[in-house]
Amino acid sequence: MSTLELVGLTKKFTGVTAVNDVNLSVGDGEFVCILGPSGCGKSTTLRMIGGFEEATAGDVRIDGKSVVDIPPNHRPTAMVFQKYTLWPHMRVYDNIAFGLRLRHTLKEEIDREVKSSLEMVGLSGYERRYPAQLSGGEQQRVALARALVLKPKILLLDEPFSNLDAQLRVRLREELHAIQRRIQITAIFVTHDQEEALSLADRIAVMSAGHLEQIDIPSRIYAHPRTLFVADFIGVMNIFSTRREGNMLHIGQYAISAPGGLDSTEKINIAVRPEDFLPIEPDQVPNNSFLWQGTIDQSIDLGHYRKVLVVVPGLYPDEATAISHRLKIYTPKASELKEGARIWLYPTRYLVYSDREEPIEVHNQAMKTVNLNELQR
Repeated sequence: MSTLELVGLTKKFTGVTAVNDVNLSVGDGEFVCILGPSGCGKSTTLRMIGGFEEATAGDVRIDGKSVVDIPPNHRPTAMVFQKYTLWPHMRVYDNIAFGLRLRHTLKEEIDREVKSSLEMVGLSGYERRYPAQLSGGEQQRVALARALVLKPKILLLDEPFSNLDAQLRVRLREELHAIQRRIQITAIFVTHDQEEALSLADRIAVMSAGHLEQIDIPSRIYAHPRTLFVADFIGVMNIFSTRREGNMLHIGQYAISAPGGLDSTEKINIAVRPEDFLPIEPDQVPNNSFLWQGTIDQSIDLGHYRKVLVVVPGLYPDEATAISHRLKIYTPKASELKEGARIWLYPTRYLVYSDREEPIEVHNQAMKTVNLNELQR
């Protein structure tokens, strides 16, 4: 097992900074996913680790030693690419053996290692097949075996499953996770698929516009996103711009209590996860409570839960915006929430983002949301 450290890693192209001062430490045997949208710099970062891109500034250290001046074929890394990059004229055996032959490995050892790597990825007996005779998933397994046979200190994976269908992606990432745990190799996995990152990673590094926004374990990335970008990118989030008046935060015609420590001059946004809205039936609305009131526009059965889209008049400046920015809530599958029905919603937990570095988490147990129109009657 080995460690990886990125120190001030930067990559500039003509007029563009693709990666800007990225600092990241990866421990022995750790599986880290670099997650972000297209163009955020995640693949460029991975390619600099592997030596396929030259860093403009900063350092890449493996086991404490800089490798920035070492060419990719001599670095203790191996890359699995998005496209399988298998040689079509070579059989599976020769594709996997290619790197070992470049190292002048003995024939007997090559044979032993190739067969071992094929067994590891579940392709024993496929040695004599050509890539064209394999499915996409089988080709990606060969690409993984070709990387693992070199026994790298750091395994690099650049969106390796993005060309596969959904069910195969799930199966292969489960297999990859099992292999990584079994051989205890340090791995860096680049993806734009948040489900992939949440299910694979020990820690997730979220990137945006070349910057590292947050790195943390999956549960904290989801529950406590540090920036508004991470909150919006990871999972599903309802985000509202607010204005502060006194001790209240105003969202359209509604208001909620402002947490302590906010500066009235700060730009403030509120973020609420769909599962943190509590739907209340009309006959269950407590006396003297003013809740967010809306109409169910869509109720979608997603198997193990129900996704409900709600239009809330008064939450946005006009009705057209309310329709286009429907609230998203998750409820149990058995919930009797029908399209066209009125619904009352209670936000039980939300995050308040301002100019401060850390968001403020609010648990809304006994607190009541207030409809300003009702108060004016």
